Amino acid sequence: MSIKLFNTMGRQIQEFIPVEDNKVRMYTCGPTVYNYAHIGNLRTYIFEDILRRTLEYFGYQVKQVMNVTDVGHLTDDADEGEDKVIRSAKEKGKTAREIAGFYMEAFFKDLSLLNVEKPSVVCKATDHVDDMIKLIRRIEKNGFTYASGGNLYFDVAKFPDYGRLAMLRLEDLKAGARVKIDEQKKSPHDFVLWFTKSKFEHQSMMWDSPWGRGYPGWHIECSAMSMKYLGDHFDIHCGGIDHIPVHHTNEIAQAEAATGKKWVNYWLHGEFLVLSKEKMAKSAGNFITISTLIDKGYDPLDYRYFCLGAHYRSQLQFSFEALDSAKNGRAGLMERIARIREEAEKTGAEKVSPYAADTGAPGTYASGKGAPGTDDKAIRYLKSFEAHISQDLNVPKALADLWNLVKDGSVEAVSKYSVILAMDKVLGLRLGTAQMKKISVSKEISNLIDEREKAREDKDYKRADEIRNILKERGIIVEDTPQGVKWRKV
Repeated sequence: MSIKLFNTMGRQIQEFIPVEDNKVRMYTCGPTVYNYAHIGNLRTYIFEDILRRTLEYFGYQVKQVMNVTDVGHLTDDADEGEDKVIRSAKEKGKTAREIAGFYMEAFFKDLSLLNVEKPSVVCKATDHVDDMIKLIRRIEKNGFTYASGGNLYFDVAKFPDYGRLAMLRLEDLKAGARVKIDEQKKSPHDFVLWFTKSKFEHQSMMWDSPWGRGYPGWHIECSAMSMKYLGDHFDIHCGGIDHIPVHHTNEIAQAEAATGKKWVNYWLHGEFLVLSKEKMAKSAGNFITISTLIDKGYDPLDYRYFCLGAHYRSQLQFSFEALDSAKNGRAGLMERIARIREEAEKTGAEKVSPYAADTGAPGTYASGKGAPGTDDKAIRYLKSFEAHISQDLNVPKALADLWNLVKDGSVEAVSKYSVILAMDKVLGLRLGTAQMKKISVSKEISNLIDEREKAREDKDYKRADEIRNILKERGIIVEDTPQGVKWRKV
């Protein structure tokens, strides 16, 4: 089954064809570690996790590289303002490295809580300044730079394809339309590759370079680190849609100016999470963190489930009412799956493990030990699920496939549970942890359950049925299983 993805470069759905058979090299823009990630940021990382899981589900070996920006990202994406990490350090009375280390650890803790797989490579900007300098020298050698006011700039006029990702045309760009006018620049759209004359005092992180002691611009880090770990030409680059007009546009110019060839084949971007139709942003002071949700009684996976309800290219409006609905929906799903799991275990099946990776056969149903895998209905649900995730990650429809399977009473339990686990390889909701909750009951209810068990032992089935009905009226469902009597609340 082929995978189709919406490529921002060209704005169309395209069949995914990797540069190298069965291998995917993917770069995902990571955090600037000056504050906690807000749930709007984290929506993007959930989308990228779904992408990676989908590729792996269909048999690809994925090498995912993510940067951590701990220097060079100014408060304005276009070379204006203070370094975000250094400003945070000043405000909190810490060093820049202390701030970066603290928030980097917090970020990856959030990803773990959301069941987002850690990238294959995590690379910090401050560990790769030499790589940035080497790349800048390549760009300079090819004639795309100029020095002005002590800084080294990229000359966008010398790169004819500048702006094609954002569908901008150089001749249509006017001074001051997108960025502030900088008297040191030939064009307001030129950007800094290396700062030696910063726009604020007391820059604490500095390195020696051919252009003087200073520090790198933000955009160069992603080009340099992605090329170091993935090569000069790779498959996928991801990020939020806010990166399209400046950051990713500048990354492309840098990389292709250095190599003279195409850099990335597929560009994927996630839409905003919005509050009252405004995007969530730290600068606006309207951001909510995972810790905020936990403090309010939500499981982080409630938020993951909430995000899966909308396509990654659609804006998603957040409210606590909507999150409550997602929380209840996930709870109901887990309760149903717990019953299915229990029913599957009654058959004596030792294990159900239908993951596609078990057989190395991309996109196929593969049942593990004890799971017969012969239920055609279960297979049809899985094929529908695969069709949806392969069509530009249509997770809302894939989630509907899961629900339809769970509610279908005609599918036998072992096959059903097996397919549920297969689907969760992509969804990442930890569905395999679903278990029946142990419930406490009153002494009266406990006595009725004991009385019913005694009636069954005495073969007084009429009385046993009467007690079953009494319990049902009081919200207790009793089930007789080979492992004994079990009950649950309605």
